[in-house]
Amino acid sequence: MTVPDTMEGAYILSVIDFFLSFVIIWGMSLVLYLFPYLNKLGYLDDRKLRGGH
Repeated sequence: MTVPDTMEGAYILSVIDFFLSFVIIWGMSLVLYLFPYLNKLGYLDDRKLRGGH
């Protein structure tokens, strides 16, 4: 599907861009929501680190 090079095409692109911005914001918030869970997966024990080899 090609978008015409007119004002109607500009409106179509604006609407598509508007909805895609919500998708991108939702994706970024999903990644930020998952950070605490990712942090638990990589848990390091301080006593093991201080013990050396």
